[in-house]
Amino acid sequence: MKHTISVLVENHFGVLARVSSMFSARGYNIDSLCVGETEDPAVSRMTVVVPGDDRVLEQIEKQLNKLIEVIEIVDLTQEDYVERELVMVKVSATNSVRTEVLEVANIFRAKVVDLAKDAIVVEVTGTEGKVQAFIDMMRPFGIRELVRTGRIAIARSPK
Repeated sequence: MKHTISVLVENHFGVLARVSSMFSARGYNIDSLCVGETEDPAVSRMTVVVPGDDRVLEQIEKQLNKLIEVIEIVDLTQEDYVERELVMVKVSATNSVRTEVLEVANIFRAKVVDLAKDAIVVEVTGTEGKVQAFIDMMRPFGIRELVRTGRIAIARSPK
């Protein structure tokens, strides 16, 4: 099972290195790691996707709590939450296939962010499944370059 963990940390130099080295030192794999400043510039949120059972998750939480910069840890997998990824894909797009690329992008509600004579850069956001489906649809056109953020997530507000 994959767990999506939200970790609030103090926004200091070296915190990311300490957190990621804690994972590697204990042999835990990270499927995705995204870090960014929160509404408070002194605090950053790490969204970490890790594979493992409940025992592995419990050990990860215990180890993270030992780090003095860690403020709060929430396993979003246990809550109702919203997740998104972002991908930008540079696709070969000569005049003969440009319309087709744009039609596929439109179906996925993607945005064209750069246009050249022989290529298009398209961005799409969504769940991991949507992003992967978009990438799969772009492959036949010839992906020249691809960059993907990994998962970010936030708990839903109670209704």
